[in-house]
Amino acid sequence: MSTTAQRLRRLTAAVLLCVAPLAPADDAGLSRTEAAAALTAPKPETRREASVRLGEVGTMDDVALLLRSLDDEDDTVRALAERSIWAIWSRSGDPVVDALFAEGAQQLASRQLANSVQTFTRIIELNPDFAEGWNKRATALFLAGDLEGSLRDCDEVLKRNPSHFGVLSGYGLIHARLGHPEQALAFFERALALNPNMDGVRANIESLKRDLARKGRQAI
Repeated sequence: MSTTAQRLRRLTAAVLLCVAPLAPADDAGLSRTEAAAALTAPKPETRREASVRLGEVGTMDDVALLLRSLDDEDDTVRALAERSIWAIWSRSGDPVVDALFAEGAQQLASRQLANSVQTFTRIIELNPDFAEGWNKRATALFLAGDLEGSLRDCDEVLKRNPSHFGVLSGYGLIHARLGHPEQALAFFERALALNPNMDGVRANIESLKRDLARKGRQAI
């Protein structure tokens, strides 16, 4: 197996999977407005607290701020900001949908793929504008080997959430599986441009570039 294939295999089950949800918000903590302002505070400890708090109380409007924190000089701030972005993406605002989402995420984590597809399909039916429902179904379909179906769901994610670095990385994995290295490389680079902390994606980019150079091909 080539180095690129080995790295892609290791990423397959992880890149699109959701992270663990953050703990319920503490009403005594920073307000959403205060947390947003504190993301640029001089002290890294303050920025860390703000990053965590936005994961608890933030909305999609706050993701742009957290995306900027992915370039923070403090590695803990970067990690917390990424986790909080996923937490915000994973909240629909509908308790019924959110309960189903938690169920589907657990099914996905335990590789109950058919069940997870059914659960995320139900979520999509209930709230088709919830991008993360499409993303998690894309993950389940990918892991089940339905690459074309996964691509279709990735398209739906990107329509609703153009800054979704997870789905961009997912496109890269799918195109690599389909034998489209130039397309895979382009999507991996887009993902890394949004989130420069994805070391696995960076390794895939380097491997794909080496493979393409050996074959005398260039990235698109």
